[in-house]
Amino acid sequence: MAITAEHIRDKLIKELVAVHVDVEDTSPNRCAASYKVLVVSSQFEGKPLLQRHRMVNTCLADELKEIHAFEQKTLTPAQWDKQKSQ
Repeated sequence: MAITAEHIRDKLIKELVAVHVDVEDTSPNRCAASYKVLVVSSQFEGKPLLQRHRMVNTCLADELKEIHAFEQKTLTPAQWDKQKSQ
């Protein structure tokens, strides 16, 4: 399976009911080995950071077997709105 930024984005939107997802391939030659993601979901409400990251990791468990580096930022819609207004 070829892992693409679009595949990661679509899966996060579907499984975490994300309202916003940014996925950036950060590998030097864009070879799909390293990704940076921002996920905004109401499912993160009331959950600590570690639990949010585990939710993302569980969602992408198969994909993470093929990815060498994965950086994530997880926000609630309220946190996202606040960050955008700063």
